[in-house]
Amino acid sequence: MEFYSTPVIAIIGIAAIVVLVISANISVKKLVGIAAYYNLSSTFMGMTVFSLATSIPEITSHLTASAHILNGTLDYQIGSAIVLGSNIGSDVVQQTLIMGLVVLLSGTLYFRRYFLWKSMIPMIGTTVMCIVMGLDGSYSRLDGAILFGTFIVYTYYLYIDERKHYKKEDNEIVSEEIAENVPQNGKEVLIDAAIALLMLGVTVVDAGYVLKITELIVVRTGIGGSLIGVVTLGIASAMPEFITAMAGVRHKENGVSLGTLVGSNITNPLVAIGGGALLSTYAVPNPLIEWDLPWETVTGIILWAILWFSKGKLKKGHAFYLMGLYFIYIILRAMFFSVDY
Repeated sequence: MEFYSTPVIAIIGIAAIVVLVISANISVKKLVGIAAYYNLSSTFMGMTVFSLATSIPEITSHLTASAHILNGTLDYQIGSAIVLGSNIGSDVVQQTLIMGLVVLLSGTLYFRRYFLWKSMIPMIGTTVMCIVMGLDGSYSRLDGAILFGTFIVYTYYLYIDERKHYKKEDNEIVSEEIAENVPQNGKEVLIDAAIALLMLGVTVVDAGYVLKITELIVVRTGIGGSLIGVVTLGIASAMPEFITAMAGVRHKENGVSLGTLVGSNITNPLVAIGGGALLSTYAVPNPLIEWDLPWETVTGIILWAILWFSKGKLKKGHAFYLMGLYFIYIILRAMFFSVDY
């Protein structure tokens, strides 16, 4: 790989990212079908199973990077910058660009008031946690344990809330795309689970290639690993969420769309960063603390405020505003925070 020219390596990297997204999408469909088989409400599915499944690229990238860091085949500083940038970039993409695209293509997206408190406030809170923990320039194993532990506690809270407040009609499967992937019996559940695990394995292996290729590009170009992670891997990693969210919109399952986009922004930092930090710890580049995470926090607050004052409705005008926030974020990131330091 080291003997190829940079353009050839970039092309191979793009192909590897495509494989990463495809394999992740297949595993997502199977996992979603299994979840529907057990009659979980669309909102609960979005916040837990969907968000966890669509976060497979981020989670596997972190676990793969941590493994390579531990065995010495991936530079600690560069590897940390790439996966952290990818993770945080994916979150920013989802709550600005992808949220805007989903609203633009659907016309209007409705949020319930309880969703703003029980889902979006925790989303903003996890970002603030990452800022505070990263102020010392690293995510320690203790930080990882706190993040991962928070995910377990929050998931348990959602489960209790599901049993207390959701109605039977929330369990109806109205999406044809989801229904087509729902197993009919225990045997099909096992087959789909095996396929999901196989695709997850492909994702893990491919994530290793993507990380290695990105590391080579960083070394050759001098561009910050976190910037590449934010711009390229961040967008690629957010594709499963976009596909799942649009499937929900097409079949009027707002719970799936909103739960996936917001839930993934909770899962990414708590499970991916938390799990990776538990394994290898991470070095946190300054641009992530000085720009990416604060921007993610501010855009999350802005999104919450828009929804609160618009009584839970996102319209096309809001869509252009959200997408504009993303492009401002990327332009300023490239201009003032292109190099990790």
